[in-house]
Formats: sequence, C-alpha cells, structure tokens
Amino acid sequence: MHRPSTQPRPSIYYDYQVFAPWLPSQNPAQERKKVVIVGAGPSGMVTALELARHGVPCVVLNAELQFSQGSRAIVFTRRSMEILQQVGVADRMTEGGLPWRFGNSYYRNQRCFRMEAPHDPDDRFFPMINVQQQYMEEYLHDACQAHGLIDFRWGNKVIQTEQKEGFVTVTVDTPEGEYTLDSAWVVAADGGRSAIREGMGLRMEGASYEGFFVIADIKIDLPLPTERLAYFDPAWNPGNTILMHREPHGIWRVDYQLPAGETPEEALRPESLKARIDAQLAMIGFGGTPWEMDWSSVYSARTLTLPDYVHGNVIFTGDAAHLLPIFGVRGANTGFQDAQSLGWHLAFVIQGLASEKLLANHSAERVGAAREIIDEAGKSTRFMAPPSGGFTVLRNAVLSLSLTQDFVRPLYHWRTSRPHEYTHSALNSRGDDNALFTTGPAHGAPPQNVRLGGNDFLLDHLGGGFDLLYFTHAAAIPQPLQEVVAAARAQKIPLKVIAVGAIQPVAGADLTLPDTHSHCRQRYGIQTDGGAYLLRPDQHVCARWLTLDATRLQAALNAALPQ
Repeated sequence: MHRPSTQPRPSIYYDYQVFAPWLPSQNPAQERKKVVIVGAGPSGMVTALELARHGVPCVVLNAELQFSQGSRAIVFTRRSMEILQQVGVADRMTEGGLPWRFGNSYYRNQRCFRMEAPHDPDDRFFPMINVQQQYMEEYLHDACQAHGLIDFRWGNKVIQTEQKEGFVTVTVDTPEGEYTLDSAWVVAADGGRSAIREGMGLRMEGASYEGFFVIADIKIDLPLPTERLAYFDPAWNPGNTILMHREPHGIWRVDYQLPAGETPEEALRPESLKARIDAQLAMIGFGGTPWEMDWSSVYSARTLTLPDYVHGNVIFTGDAAHLLPIFGVRGANTGFQDAQSLGWHLAFVIQGLASEKLLANHSAERVGAAREIIDEAGKSTRFMAPPSGGFTVLRNAVLSLSLTQDFVRPLYHWRTSRPHEYTHSALNSRGDDNALFTTGPAHGAPPQNVRLGGNDFLLDHLGGGFDLLYFTHAAAIPQPLQEVVAAARAQKIPLKVIAVGAIQPVAGADLTLPDTHSHCRQRYGIQTDGGAYLLRPDQHVCARWLTLDATRLQAALNAALPQ
C-alpha cells in the first residue's frame, strides 16, 4: 500500500501544502480514459494543459502529495515563457520571477567574459527568468485544477503498465490500496528515474560524466544583480567550477563541483557544506555575511536519450525520455518544448485529424532536438567539468588567454538552451517558397514575436490550432483561399486566418492586425501583398510563401496532417 509522506517538506521560503489523496473508494468505477499522464512535474502538467487546450481530457497521476522539494529548475528561457503563455501561467511567472540577460565568467576570480543575451522591443519576455520550481509547479497545478478536462490525482503511484490491443492497463497504488485504470494512451512523464521506462526494459543512449556538483540553496542578502556568475579554478576549489544564481525570496543558488575522490555523502555533510559556501562567499568579498541553508542535493551531468519516444501506446516525455546536464538551462526548458509538441500531436491523433504517423513525427522531431542539445551540452559539460587532463589543459589555456585576448572569449560561450528548429520535419511543405526568403523564420522555426503596439504582441494572438498569417492591405482574403479554409474547418481542423497589414477588418479573416509601419512584414521577410506563413499548433513554421494560392495552401495542410 502506497504511503506518501504527509509531513510538509521543510523550507525557509516556501509554504508547502499537503494535498488530499485521490482514493478509489470515493470515486465511481473507472471508464477507459483517453490519456493518462504519469508524473506531475513541469513536463507532465504542461502536456495536460496542452491536451486540454485542444479539447482532450486526461488524468494526471502524482505519487506524492505535495510539490517537489528544493528549487531544482530555476532558469526559464524566453521560449519557455512563450509556451507557458499559451497554457496561461506566464503572468504569474513574470510577477514572481527575476528576469535577466547577462552572464559573467571568472578565471581565478578575475572576470574574463561577459555574456549578453539579445533582447529588443519586439520581445515580450526577457531571455531568462529565475523562478524556483515549486512556484512554477504551483502555477501549473492551479491552471490544471481550473480546467474541467484535467483529472488531477494526488497520492497515486503507478506500479505497473501493461500494453494490450489498442490500450494500456495501468495499475495504481494509493493509501487505501490498488486499482486499475485503462487508457488509450499513457504519457510517461515520471522523471529521470522513470519506473515505466525501467519496467519496459528501455535503455537510453549517450554518455554520463564522472564529475559531481553540489546544489545548495541558501538564504542570504547579497547586493549583487540578477546575473549568472561562473567561477573557474578558484583558489578554494582548484581546477573546479562554481555557479551562482540569484533566486526570488532572498535565496541564492550555489552549485560547486566536488574535488576528485569526494563522495556525494561526504559532500552533503553540514560541516562540508558550510566550509565550501563560506569559502565561496569570502572569495567574492562577502565573507562573514550570515546565511541559512534551505536545501541541498548532488547531481552529475548526463547526456542521454531514448532513440524513440513512442512505444506502442506509451509515449515518453521530459526527463523520462532524455537526461540533459543543467549547463545552459536545458532540463525543464527542453521538457516544455517536448510537452508543447506532444500535446498537439497526440490530440490530433485522438480526434482523428491525422493518423498515428503524426506521433512518429513527434518522436523524430523531439529525438532530433535531444540529440542536438546533447551535442551542445556535451561541449558545455566538457568545459565546465573537464573529463580528462587534456580537456583541463585546453580549458585553462582558453580561460587564461581570455583575460587579455578578446577573440578567445566566445570560444567558451555557455551555449544557452534555444528552441529547436524542425528544419527537416516531415510536416514541412515541399512546394512552398521557403528557399526564396532572405529573412524571417524558416521551415520548422518558432515564430518571431513582434510588438504591435503598447502591450500587444503578435504571439498573443497565436495558438490553439493552425494559424495562417496572410499579409495584405486588401479588403478580403481571396475567395479560393477562403474555400480551402472552409473545407479544412469542415473536417474539424482548427485553422485561424490572421490578416496582417490592413487597417480595417479584412473579410474572410478571423482577425486583422494592422502593420502601420510594415514592421511585422519586415520581420517576416514579406515584400508584397499575398505573402503568408502557416504555423502549426505549436507555432513552428511548416510553410511560407512569397505569394500564396489555394493549391499550395491545400498541399501544405495535407503535408502537416498525414493520413
């Protein structure tokens, strides 16, 4: 019988709530579900909210009775905030978070590189924002609770999944015993130690690195800006690396690499933690400043992925599908992109709008994204924690030269997480004008935001289905295009037509967005009236045209929804 802890997790800044368990005796017999999501971390809840946004109900099973302990993921990228805007929690993240765009690297306590992430008036969100994971989970959970299509069950631990003909039987343990639940699809979002993945005998591909890092959240008042701080080869921890981030609510994250031979158990002893943190504070000029420990843990860098995320009627996502090092803020940020992709792909299959080939596309795209991230993250990891003496010599040479030589500094840019571009996606149109564009988001890229005026941005108007951006000053969308749109809607395909450019409403468009100074047109590389972009439900570009006609629009829709 499953006995999750009913004691609130300790914290000096977050008030943990213990939720009541969902018990089978208090609920009627369970009919077969469309989707069961195992795991209520960031990937699981965003998947649930995306499915609900597309009209698909789901059940979310969480083994615990409260949110995760410790800050864990704290840095969220601009693209993640755009995804969270789609599911309704970006405002709360912004209200409680600390935005930033600069990163500083120090070699033996001398600054050798300052990173500046791009940010311009067309960006609603900063390049990065710091929010502890418990708060982000709270915001996502509140959004799930407010949605009638999401059945959230605390204290429900999955102990077995059995694939059958066209569905999965899930055995769930609760504080009053077990019950079974049949579902057409199961989303395994149960984290890096995925019991579902282990139970199915699946193995990840990639590499694990030997170095260990301590994560320590401390409450301290430091008069420093919200910027990433990286210290290489400090006197108190020679040859190793330390990272520092300001968090909300007076908390600072200190990550430091363990010396060779020191075990995680030794590193987490209170006296060891105190000595290392005191040494770091002294090195940066704040020795003797009082601080209090909130939470600590140990992690090692791994770059691993399953080669396929879809196995029968079980789909893996987030850390259950891949394990990525934290360098470059890749964990939860990649999980959000997984969830956004999975939400619409799975919803469209369930609703009969496309065949299961669409799920094969989801797997191919997200495995490709993971492999790209692994390549980049591997470079970052080998720099942050050199795996051999040769890498150490190379890193130290770069660091020492960068103190005086500008050309060296970009060699160890920390390669921040960025949204993957599905350049070779099977859903991209083969008969459009992608190759003729000289600017603007290309095949598979996420959209570029554009400030339309005041607090109004282009991305505020996108999402929920396919979006056709049609650039025109004319009074109406051409009739042949309107007929293709009407035929798609007759097949229940969600397709919104947005006319960009005209001052007055455009007939045949669901929305007209003025573009008085042609700024949006310039950002998207459209020279004349009649140019267009087709965006998928996850907002990535699947077709673009310098001049659109009905035949090519129909071809693009056919390619994006394989039957």
